[in-house]
Amino acid sequence: MLTIFVPTGSALKKVDCGDLRSLPESAVWIDMFNPTPEEDRAVEGLVRIAVPTREEMQEIEISSRLYVENGARYMTAILMCGSETDAPRTTPVTFIMSDRRLVTVRYDSPRPFVAVEHKLARTAPPDVNGEAVVLELLEAVIDRCADILERAGADVDAVSREIFEQEGSARTGHAKRYSDILITIGRKGDLTSKVRESLVSIGRVVTFVVAEADNVKWSKERRAQLKTMQRDVASLSDHASYLSNKITFVLDAMLGVVNLEQNNIIKLFSVMAVVLMPPTLIASIYGMNFRAMPELDWPHGYPLALIAMLCAAIGPYMFFKWKKWL
Repeated sequence: MLTIFVPTGSALKKVDCGDLRSLPESAVWIDMFNPTPEEDRAVEGLVRIAVPTREEMQEIEISSRLYVENGARYMTAILMCGSETDAPRTTPVTFIMSDRRLVTVRYDSPRPFVAVEHKLARTAPPDVNGEAVVLELLEAVIDRCADILERAGADVDAVSREIFEQEGSARTGHAKRYSDILITIGRKGDLTSKVRESLVSIGRVVTFVVAEADNVKWSKERRAQLKTMQRDVASLSDHASYLSNKITFVLDAMLGVVNLEQNNIIKLFSVMAVVLMPPTLIASIYGMNFRAMPELDWPHGYPLALIAMLCAAIGPYMFFKWKKWL
């Protein structure tokens, strides 16, 4: 799908591009979502660039993601998608700057694109061009990463409280609760790692844009905006590293709690085995039924045997309580 935006006074207007042979020359942003070969050729003819394929966008070499070709600057970043779902994912997005016009190539729908589209549809500077649009997109992506990290941090804090601040019986016997906590920790760890990957790629793109800004002589305001983005990306990367370490700590703590629960269960079985051993011994002795056993003639032998078994069970239990092994 091809979406073209042209400036109209104080906003960017989305225009219909039904005829691929007559794309508007005034377009400042061409958004290519899952483009067809015909759309590729139409954009290449208008902007005089080579649109990268999906396979080329997925290459991880820096030289394949950040480069200049025929005067056009190609920048590929990894963006987050579906961060609110149980299966967040990342997708490569290529930004192509050529003749103060921006071309974006993507195969998914990151939320910052929708936010920037709505924002520029309401208001845009009179001299809006591709450079301004790419800065808006990068800033929206960084803000989105910050929101995801804030939400993930709050969820990790909630999990931490659930692990360490449970009272009384809530600490024991909740295998289902522990399973849910472990699943939550795993999902937050996966989400954080994907956000960190996205921030690393965005940081490289911003650094590349800063270096190229010297060649195209951007204004002081845009240079200052780029410097602010660099600082934001660096701080968010540090926060993502901190959050990743915290998730690792919470995971270790959760596994420690599970091990304690397992040890308590094993200890209980061991104690019960020791407690029942003396009664079993007594019952075994008096179950032999030898004629020479003097107890066979006792009129109160049976109740005395029961009392002896009860005392033999209570004795070890009280001893363990006194030694504080229970």
